[in-house]
Amino acid sequence: MKYQLDKQEKYSILTLEEEKLDSTISPDIKSVFQQVYMEGPRNIIVDLSQVKYSDSSGLSALLVGNRIFTDQQGAFVLAAVNDHVMKLIKISMLDKVLDILPTVKEAVEATLLHEVEAELRRESEEE
Repeated sequence: MKYQLDKQEKYSILTLEEEKLDSTISPDIKSVFQQVYMEGPRNIIVDLSQVKYSDSSGLSALLVGNRIFTDQQGAFVLAAVNDHVMKLIKISMLDKVLDILPTVKEAVEATLLHEVEAELRRESEEE
């Protein structure tokens, strides 16, 4: 599987450099999600701008990533999802479960906002 990983202080951006998100790479992407989570930070943006096709195993991999990050109050955001993949996400009703934004820039902004909100929650819990 080809990808780029850009680690920042508060988030990572995983850019898939594959046209197909299917059963041939879904085990690899699950492993990458686990590795990124273990190494930190606890927020990830998945740039799908190069992905033209996905099948159910690809969506399953995304759901695994979503669970890994959100179970620990992290953010898991999909960005730049193409029309075909978005149609499959909507048919599967996963648009209600996954955070999806049109651009990586918007995903970064949403992730940073998520971090601020999480910090405020932690502070209020400590009081």
